[in-house]
Parts: sequence; structure tokens; C-alpha cells
Amino acid sequence: MNLIRTDLAVEAAEPYRDRLPDGVSIAEDERAGVKLTRVEITKPEAAERLGRPCGRYITLELPAVSSSVEPADDVTHAVADELSALLPAEGSVLVVGLGNEQITPDALGPRAAHQVLATRHIPAQLAEQTGLSGLRPVASLAPGVLGQTGIETGEIVRSIVRDLAPACVIVIDALASRSLDRLGRTIQLSNSGISPGSGVLNARRELSEESLGVPVVSVGIPTVVDGETLARDILGDDGRDAAPGASAMMVTPRDIDAIIERGAKHLSLAINAALQPQLSLEDITYLVS
Repeated sequence: MNLIRTDLAVEAAEPYRDRLPDGVSIAEDERAGVKLTRVEITKPEAAERLGRPCGRYITLELPAVSSSVEPADDVTHAVADELSALLPAEGSVLVVGLGNEQITPDALGPRAAHQVLATRHIPAQLAEQTGLSGLRPVASLAPGVLGQTGIETGEIVRSIVRDLAPACVIVIDALASRSLDRLGRTIQLSNSGISPGSGVLNARRELSEESLGVPVVSVGIPTVVDGETLARDILGDDGRDAAPGASAMMVTPRDIDAIIERGAKHLSLAINAALQPQLSLEDITYLVS
């Protein structure tokens, strides 16, 4: 039984590196100093073994957060290109930032969503007059969490999808990793959807193409490690020596503020670049400031 708790497909596949299950493929690449790992799960049996739905998972490894809080252009373009490949070529897009903005490790989704360029409301004539013709219609939403609204996130998103009928939904969320070294330094993209709250072991009903009726692309950065998983990693045993209650704890680094700030900028810039490829990063930064 795999007792490692992680939202990262690349970590879920690590125990099988020497002999991948049938239906799982892994490919590694590097672009402008950014390491990319692509994991594809194609069979239900393999999905069950890895604990991940069938789909494509792309992870990009970033420099240490201490090197710069500002996102680098090469990382932004790499993420934008990988994201573009998962999106429909045209049609409106709904961007949803999941999480509780009042809790720093869980604030990634809302803070990134606030920096996404919303364009659905801009009339075509006004866009043309201001030199912004050809903008893809985009709506952005940070719905909060059940404890704040009394409404399941899935209920909010489904109702909006019914009214807006977007071609795709992009969901941004904080994730859990099995390794402290990956916190704030890994971006995962996937076309398999996401379960809100799964990173903090409070998963709600999934947001996926099956539940929403439109393609769902998830984007996330790990911000926490499960306490029991961390104990197993450090002790190198089966975890029997982990303190009681470790499984109910989530561990986050003390520079989490910088991780969230940089992560939100990385993701929002990349999403904007993928959705509005005719705009430069400088134009995007100006328009969302």
C-alpha cells in the first residue's frame, strides 16, 4: 500500500521508475534551464495504482525561491506553452482560483486569479479602439471556500459554467508534495481536473470534464507537506515512529509568503500569456496592474 500523500503525479510515479505500470509513460525534457517531466496515465488500472485519474501531467521545476521573487520570462513562456497545448484553440475560458485567501499556504489560487486579465466584459468596439482587438474572452473567479460561503465550490463553478458555457475551465490550486524541496519550486499542469482541498486532505467533489461538461485544466504549485509523509521521508522507515497526530498536520516553510507571491505571479502571467498570446508580458503586467 502506497502511504505517500502527494498531489504530484511525478512523485506518485517515483516508486515505479524502474518498472512503470502498464498504461504509464514518463518523458523528461529541459527548456531554457527549466526541467520538464511529462507523465501520462492512459489505463484505469494504472490510475488506481498511482492514485491519479487518467490524463496528462506536466511538471516544471523552478529555481529556489530565494534566487528571485520576480518570475523569469523563460519560466513564464515555458509554462504558457505547455498550458496552451492543453487548452482548446478558441472559445471563452473561465479561470477559477481555489482556496482560502486568509490562510497563506492556501492563498495561491485566489491571488493568482486576481491577477488574471478578465476580458469577457470588454465590448469588441472598445477593444479595437484601445488597440486590444482579438482578445480571447476570459472570466476570472475566486469563489472562496465552503466555510466562508456555505456553498460547495463545485456548486458555484457548475452554476457559472451553465450560464457562461465556456470552452474550457482553468482551475488554480495549492497542492501537497511529499518533499520539502519541491515546495514552491514545482508547477504541475494537468488535463484531468482537480479535487478542491485535496492538498490539505479536505477534498471536495472533483472539478473535471465529467462533472462540469467542459474540459478542465488544473494548474498548481505545492505549498504544504503532510506531516506523516514528511516523517516517513525523514526517518526512512515505515513511519511507525511518527508522532501521534502527524497525519492531521500539514507542514509549510517559513518563507511561504514569498512562495505564494512568486507562485501567483508565475501562474497568472503564464495563464495570461497562454490566453492572450498577442500581448507581450510587459503589456500583460501593465493591464493587470
